[in-house]
Formats: sequence, structure tokens, C-alpha cells
Amino acid sequence: MRTLVIGIDSGTQSTKALVVDAKSGKVAGAGSAAYGLIPNLPPGSKEQHPATWIRATRKAIVEAMKEAGASSAEVRAIGVSGQQHGFVPLDKGGEVIRPAKLWCDTSTAAECEEITAKLGGLKKTIAALGNAVLPGFTAGKILWMKRHEPKNFAKLATVLLPHDYLNFWLTGERVMEYGDASGTALLDVRARKWSQPALRAIDSRLGSLLPRLISSDQPAGTLTRSTAKALGLNPGVVVSAGGGDNMMGAIGTGNTRPGVITASLGTSGTIYACADKPVVDPRGEIAAFCDSTNRWLPLLCTMNVTVATEMVRGDFDWTHDRYAGEAAKVAAGSDGLMLLPYLEGERTPNVPHGTGVYFGVTPRTFRAGHFARATMEGVTLGMNYGLRRLAELGVKPRQIRVTGGGARSALWRQIMADVFNAEVVTLQVGEGAAYGAALQALWCWRGAMGEKAGIADITDSFVKLNRSETARPDKRNVRRYAEAQALHDTLSRALRGGFDLHRAFVTKGP
Repeated sequence: MRTLVIGIDSGTQSTKALVVDAKSGKVAGAGSAAYGLIPNLPPGSKEQHPATWIRATRKAIVEAMKEAGASSAEVRAIGVSGQQHGFVPLDKGGEVIRPAKLWCDTSTAAECEEITAKLGGLKKTIAALGNAVLPGFTAGKILWMKRHEPKNFAKLATVLLPHDYLNFWLTGERVMEYGDASGTALLDVRARKWSQPALRAIDSRLGSLLPRLISSDQPAGTLTRSTAKALGLNPGVVVSAGGGDNMMGAIGTGNTRPGVITASLGTSGTIYACADKPVVDPRGEIAAFCDSTNRWLPLLCTMNVTVATEMVRGDFDWTHDRYAGEAAKVAAGSDGLMLLPYLEGERTPNVPHGTGVYFGVTPRTFRAGHFARATMEGVTLGMNYGLRRLAELGVKPRQIRVTGGGARSALWRQIMADVFNAEVVTLQVGEGAAYGAALQALWCWRGAMGEKAGIADITDSFVKLNRSETARPDKRNVRRYAEAQALHDTLSRALRGGFDLHRAFVTKGP
């Protein structure tokens, strides 16, 4: 009989599940379920019903188990990766009070400014937390509910993140792991403890509403009888601590030792590394997160990546192959057409009121292929803004491991290699977050069985590169994109005031 573990990745657009053989690390089966955001919300608001994640997780697991031809007796552990920073408010009975505000919700900018001011400004905020308080993070969402929905806030008994909520459904336990907790802007990432000044800046009773913190190698609990029945599994299956999607993506790409850098190209774009010590950015542009291996994960996040390319692809009604083919006909730099990809605001750099801007539109560039390539380049230049800041803090890439939907494009991998000026490689298992969740579950289960295997030992054995898909920098394009980067940065800075005026114009209405 096989020994199997299940990895779940609950994202913004879909949930994926992988059934993984614990002896070989091979994926035996996969399943998925897609969904969307709650429609017709005010500008900046991005929300989902947590019940949507449960339905999708159940469908994905059942589908993956069927493809694997697996029996319930073979499954020993489950790990959950979830979209970071979302705010899931529970009442005393464990019921969801209102839909979750997500990582991409930028409606809390005023609340973030208020928290920062109460902490004494940006410098003192970073001293207290290791991070700035940004609209993507959870802290501002909690204060937002207190300000705008006081009746709901009065019912609040527990603050959970999306992956914590799925763990709660699986185990009945309300816990939070250090890695995902560090993205709340409530945790002192150096000490791995809740920051009392940050909690007091929101509400005097907030400390009592936060769940118990656990380390990355601890189990969140075991599968309850009712949830086991719903999933067709046995009760008592170990559920690992889990973590945020970036923390799980680090494990799934073998980023468990210093020196490796991962880039994830999904709805958002993230670049992160493994560090033995906190990497704190005094400007607050790089997040000084904990990871999900009991180390740290310096990370940059841009909010608009495949959301931008998919918007263009959908508007032209192209297949992914057609999109790549049209973009490939255009030279590097798109003849001066450039996208500032702040479609949903931006986090790195911190431009919560930003909008998308195509610059350099001329009769020569007003063509579909130019817009396709400029969109790929624009989101990559946006990510490179943060990658250069990482390098200034001492985290310099030699090789970048890419995962997520954007990693499937050979053209995009080459653009990344040229913009980042680094070798870009892919992984044999492309679903880095789900695979990382499965490997963390294996680590946790082995520990529960009395083994002393380290997470890096597991990833060294199981995470394999696709050498045939390696992209290396082209020196001519590297120079071209360095010039484009300078222009991109200049445009971004010049338009900050315009973004604020635009938001006031749109909010005022006719």
C-alpha cells in the first residue's frame, strides 16, 4: 500500500489539490476548481465567500484522489497553502461574519495610514514589526471593519487568514502559523510574537481575538470525523501547519536554503528568498516575512501580473499560443510602448490608488502584438523594481526558479531572464504552492512518526528542475531593458500625484 500526502493550494482564482507519493515525491493525481470574486463591489474592494474555498477544496481533493486511484487508507497527511493577508472574521460559534477581504483589496489605505501614525510613523512601525503596514496586509482590514461595520466588529471572536480557515474546517482548531501570520502586519517578525503596540493601534481587545501561534513543523490538528466523511478520507489524518502561498511556493521550488530565489507569476507576482535571519527593509518596500520552515522569507509583491496579460489576451480573443506568437514578433522594448501595470493599485512600489497606464502609444506601436509584448514586459519591469531592492539588501540572484501560470511561456521566461539579468529555470512540478503544501505535510507527518528529517532534506530529494526550459540573459536585451527600467521607474514616480487626482475624479462621479 502506498503512503500518500495531499497538498492544497487555495488561491484567488482557483483551488488546486495534488496527491503526492511520500516515498518518491511524484504527483499521483491532481484536481482543481475555479471561482471568481464577488462582483459589483465598490472600487478597491476585493472579496470572496470562504464557503467558496471549502466547496472548491472538496471538489479538487475528490478529483485528485480519483485520478490517483487512491484509497482513503493511503492518505497520511494534508497541507494547505492559502492566499495571504485575507481577513476571515469568525463569531463565537465559528461562523463567518462577512465575506473575506482579500490581499488585493486596496480599500483600506486610510486605515493603514492611521495605524502607521499611531505607531509613530514609518520608521517606528518598521522598528516594531519589521514591516510597513500596507493596504494588502490584514491589519488595515480589521480596522476597516471596526470603522465601517461596527455591528460586525462587535461579533468578532476570531481573526483567521484564508489558509487558517481551511485548517479550521479540516481540524476544528483555530491556529495560525508564523509565516502566514507575519503577513498580517500584526507580528513582530524578529521575535515571532504579536506586536502589542500594533494590536493596541487597532483595538484594545484584538489580542484576545487572535489564534494560537504555532511553528511550521507542528500539526494544526487532525482531520475531524465530519470533514473526513465529506472528503472520503479517514478521520485522524494529520493536517500540517500549512502557510501562505508564497511560503508554500518556497518549499515547492526547493527554496529552503539561503541562495535560492523564487519568482511566482500568478494573478500577483512575488519574488522571495530563504534567509537564516530577518531581512528588514528600512524603506518598507521588501516584506520581512517569516517562512514556513522556521526561517525567514524576504519578499516583494506586485499585485498585477497574469491579471494584466489575461485582460489583453481576453480582449483580443486569443489562445495563449496566439498571444505568445504575436508578442514574439515584436522586438525587446516594444518600440517604446510601455505598461505601468497598476490595474488594481500596487504594493511594490506602494501605489494603492494606481491605475494601468500604456505610455508610448504611436501609430507604429498601436498594434495588437505591441500591446501583448508591452504587457508582459511591463509586469516584469514592475517585479524587477523590487528585485533590485532585494539586491540592495544583500539578496542577489544567480538563478531564479519560476512557478505559476506565467512560467509556462517560453517567451516570458526569456523576458524575465533579460529583465532580471539572471538564469531562469522551471520546476518539474509546476504547481509550486500545492506541491510545497504536500511536502510540508510530509515533513510534519514524519516528525509525528518520530523521524528527524529536515525540510531541506525533503526538498533536496524531491524538487527537480526542468533543465530543458532554462532561459539565459541575452546581453543586448539586458542593456535594452536596463534603459526601459529607468524609464519605467521615472514614469511611476511622475504619475503618483495623478493617480490620487484620478481616484478623486472617479469617486466624485458625474
